[in-house]
Amino acid sequence: MIMEKLDLNSFKSQGQNTINHEGIISKISNGVLTVSLKGNINCEACNAKAACGVSESNSKEIEIETNNSSFQLNEQVEVILAKQLGLKAVFWAYVFPFVLVLVVLFVSSNFLKEWQAGLIALFVLAPYYFTLYVLKNLFKKTFKVSILKNNY
Repeated sequence: MIMEKLDLNSFKSQGQNTINHEGIISKISNGVLTVSLKGNINCEACNAKAACGVSESNSKEIEIETNNSSFQLNEQVEVILAKQLGLKAVFWAYVFPFVLVLVVLFVSSNFLKEWQAGLIALFVLAPYYFTLYVLKNLFKKTFKVSILKNNY
């Protein structure tokens, strides 16, 4: 993920349009911060919490590219993502693959036996997720994550 510079005043005014998670910097290497995210009380009000893996676990990690060297190991930070980007991420990770499996299942069931159609529908996920993996750099550019230092 690429860090976008964000000033504190614009962050406060856009609070309803962002997804915020507190975290601790667990690793720093070559301009990449690894932030361990804590559980978030804001997840309770989020419409996408059922599909988002961040709300279910107490420990998730996110990598953020930065050229700012002022961050330190074990420092508390706040990770910020635009809400619309969070919904796009849920779409690409969960909704689209589900629709893809259903479409392949219905189309292939017209031409093949049920068990063959079911296997093809499941196997279509492998090239899909491989394509996502190949395009991960494009997604890193699209899903810009901001990071703020906590002043506690």
